[in-house]
Amino acid sequence: MAKKKSTLFECQHCGFTSVKWMGKCTSCGAWDSLVELSESQQEVLKETLSSAIDGSTKAQRIVDINEDDITRFSSNDIELDLVLGGGVVPGSMTLIGGSPGVGKSTLLLKIGANIADTGRKVLYVTGEESKGQVKLRANRLHANAQELYLLSEIKLQEVMAALHHENYECLIIDSIQTLYSEAISSAPGSVTQVRQITFELMRIAKERQIAVFIIGHITKEGSIAGPRVLEHMVDTVLYFEGDSSQELRILRGFKNRFGPTSEIGVFEMKEEGLISAKDIASRFFDRSRAQSGSALSVVMEGSRPLILEVQALVSESHTANSKRSSTGFDINRLTMLLALLERKLELPLNHYDVFVNITGGIKINETSADLAVLAAIISSFRDRSISKETVFIGEVSLVGDVIEVFSLDQRLKEASLQGITKVLTSKKPKECYGLKCYSVDEVTKLIAWM
Repeated sequence: MAKKKSTLFECQHCGFTSVKWMGKCTSCGAWDSLVELSESQQEVLKETLSSAIDGSTKAQRIVDINEDDITRFSSNDIELDLVLGGGVVPGSMTLIGGSPGVGKSTLLLKIGANIADTGRKVLYVTGEESKGQVKLRANRLHANAQELYLLSEIKLQEVMAALHHENYECLIIDSIQTLYSEAISSAPGSVTQVRQITFELMRIAKERQIAVFIIGHITKEGSIAGPRVLEHMVDTVLYFEGDSSQELRILRGFKNRFGPTSEIGVFEMKEEGLISAKDIASRFFDRSRAQSGSALSVVMEGSRPLILEVQALVSESHTANSKRSSTGFDINRLTMLLALLERKLELPLNHYDVFVNITGGIKINETSADLAVLAAIISSFRDRSISKETVFIGEVSLVGDVIEVFSLDQRLKEASLQGITKVLTSKKPKECYGLKCYSVDEVTKLIAWM
């Protein structure tokens, strides 16, 4: 009797495999995402897993292991070097994601030309455009470098052959979803294709010390398209944030094996492409005139303090359910702050629509702007303007206390440099740097001050 062939099903979202089909993936929770693998795909998966199991490697005591001496070379871009932790690491893999039109290809083409200008050979592989299209963009960006090579190809085998033909020190892939391997029968962008291609690129990057930059598409939810294993395999994950209609773009690090993940890079989209933003301290707030519903705060993005303007609009609701909307601020935290205002200050905000916006396209990931959000909401509700020479710094708890935030000294220094004269925070600091500091340890004292 013939032996029954085993069947494997693979989740197209996370790469989870199962011997039977399921409607819902037990790993990532996605519905109807398991697809049956062909025999060739199963063989590739088994070879990949078996190659990772090698008994020749022996464990060592951690006290007997020497530290790796990590060397870096500059990308000739101040903001990118800051996000990467000081420069590009040879043999590293960096994944850059972002919405369409935000400037991923523009940035990496310019970075490739900058690196090539230093005498390092750079290979730019595009699977979405022709060489002529890339040449047009290079002319506009002034990115015509002698050591920058273009390859319009979607076959992995051709890319590997090009890498073996020349000693490239940097490789740019635009984009990973367009590449495919002839050894796998699945379509480009599938879990099996992306996993195998990334594994091959990682192997040659580590063997030949080639710095690899990969462009990845994102889904409508804002995450990297394809399997989550792609983000786990690479060394660095960067996301481009910003609206294509605005000049400023934010490059934020979410993973970095060679440096911090808290730094951001700020770029400007000009006619000559993306360039490092200069004098960004005053780009995120307007001091022309005071208006109701506007308050300033100082947030920390990595080691960089930024003064941001928080805008709020409170209008009477004409529906049964009042609306709450926020751009750049966590909507759940906004709901909590509104409930706190209703409880502590007895403001009837349940009959009003509340909209909050953070100017400049910045997304606030910390809680130091809570006090500024409350001040902006109260200002809009009472229709009273707040001086643009005042900043609000403090986290607000559920019981209405204002909590001190970290790096307060750096925030106060930045406020002083930008001409701010007054600061409201949880408690008066030891050094005010020429500012008038007011202590607001409870939310009820905020409205008394205003």
